[in-house]
Amino acid sequence: MFQLKKILLPVDFSERCHEAIRYALPPLAKHFNCEIIICHVLPPFLEFGSSELGISLSGEYLVERRKEARKQLEAFLADELRDFRVTRILLEGDPAHKIVEQAQSTGCDLILMPTHGYGPFRRMLLGSVTSKVLHDAECPVWTGAHFQSKSPAEVIPLRHILCAIDLGPHSMRTLDWASRLATEFNAKLTLLHVITALNPRAEDYYFAPEWRKYLIDQARTDLNNLQQAAGTKFEVELEIGDVAQAVCAAAKLIQAELIVVGRGSIVSTLGRFRTHAYTIIRESPCPVVSV
Repeated sequence: MFQLKKILLPVDFSERCHEAIRYALPPLAKHFNCEIIICHVLPPFLEFGSSELGISLSGEYLVERRKEARKQLEAFLADELRDFRVTRILLEGDPAHKIVEQAQSTGCDLILMPTHGYGPFRRMLLGSVTSKVLHDAECPVWTGAHFQSKSPAEVIPLRHILCAIDLGPHSMRTLDWASRLATEFNAKLTLLHVITALNPRAEDYYFAPEWRKYLIDQARTDLNNLQQAAGTKFEVELEIGDVAQAVCAAAKLIQAELIVVGRGSIVSTLGRFRTHAYTIIRESPCPVVSV
């Protein structure tokens, strides 16, 4: 049975953050009757440069800073969330580190946070805090670049979910999470694998068609084996080309309301966040959950 018992909401009190929560949180919390943990992290002041910035780091100032942050935290969407079980936590330190630490210590099942970057800049930017949380968090992270265009909803219309499978070590976990979510919402689930091993120049060679067919057949066999092990029989789509472009194009084509990608699609063997995963989140026409 799929359950979300605790959802962590890191907030910075921005309008973008308001919109993300108004759209995505109430329907999820209502559906799962889960606890909502809202946290705001006060970043530390530098121990130098305060005089140049005109900032006094007196004890009185820091007390007032915390008091104002607490006031904002208590007032944050108080009316919209009055019927839910809400815990509000004020933290201090490195925001990304504290968010991940809070999620782990409280056993959260999901972190929900918007990306940052607006208009054409969204193609270049992903908030640094969001990036670090995506890299370090153990639980799934729900992100979205289009929350501001959505209106508050009673129910999130999860009719069709796209699950991008890279056939790496985390594929079973990704498929399992997406499968259970789709079952919970009675949604259709489509599996997508993008083959990137083809060199376009190889098309000029005699064996290119055979090599292309081999890769496609092998990917289809691996996906069938994965589904057999998971006990699922979802529709499978195979694409060749750029991962991020193919995933976003497929999501638009099938009008998916959510994309699920695996943590293995995000973290490379060097421990770095892969470029195509950033691009999927930035360019996706719908929210993305990285498992």
